[in-house]
Amino acid sequence: MNPLDFSYRYCEGVARRRARNFYYSFLALPAPKRRAMCALYAFMRECDDLSDGDRASPESLRQWRAHLDAALQGRLPPHPVWPAFADTVSRYRIPADCLYGMIEGVSSDLEPRSFETFEQLYRYCYLVASVVGIATIHVFGFSDPRAPLLAERCGVAFQLTNILRDVREDALNGRIYLPREDMARFSVTPEMLRAPAAAAELRRLLAYEAGRARGYYQEAQPLTGMVAADSRHALWALIEIYRRLLERIEQRGYEVLSERVRLPALEKTGIALRAILRRGGG
Repeated sequence: MNPLDFSYRYCEGVARRRARNFYYSFLALPAPKRRAMCALYAFMRECDDLSDGDRASPESLRQWRAHLDAALQGRLPPHPVWPAFADTVSRYRIPADCLYGMIEGVSSDLEPRSFETFEQLYRYCYLVASVVGIATIHVFGFSDPRAPLLAERCGVAFQLTNILRDVREDALNGRIYLPREDMARFSVTPEMLRAPAAAAELRRLLAYEAGRARGYYQEAQPLTGMVAADSRHALWALIEIYRRLLERIEQRGYEVLSERVRLPALEKTGIALRAILRRGGG
């Protein structure tokens, strides 16, 4: 097996084991684009692991950024992700600023943090999620100049959904993503985020932020029709999985502290199967 094929095989293994919501949507893509998305995901996964966990450190991320510099210049570092990643970036002309943005975004998670305003939170969501969306539509293919902005909005919607789901876990790790100005508006204290059950004040705040997420999902809706025909059903599946996760949070009355809200694997598999069948039907 040549180094490029080995690298793609490695990235596919990472995506299959760890991508969860993302991987189900990849199944509806043609094989070349599916492999490319796995390579992109494996790069993102490594970025995330270097910002959160046993391997997390500023030095590790600085070294990873230096390796990105080298890979984009054609000098591939020894990590198995780089051959497939560099091939994907070149083949689909993924903007370098998206890739550096991913590293900048996860770097901000190295220290406990909070946001004063929603504008600050939006910037964070852009760096950790929207740049991924913009890179993704380059793999999918698009020609409409509005597509990158809609991918940005879609990424913010996804990240807000994640933040709502993970409120307690993040707070216990010293990370409060809900804007302080919104917490004050709804009389929510940091202690409420770490409680075993959601207080009424917190539920009202989460409903408010969910409304923002729904607005971004609505704004991004035309994006599905803007990407290449062979990728539309995969994008539909990805958005549908996240949209249903938000819906599940709403159905639970925003009780996200006592138990992690999940979309069952069977339901995600069903969404992916529908996407595959729709693509097969043209």
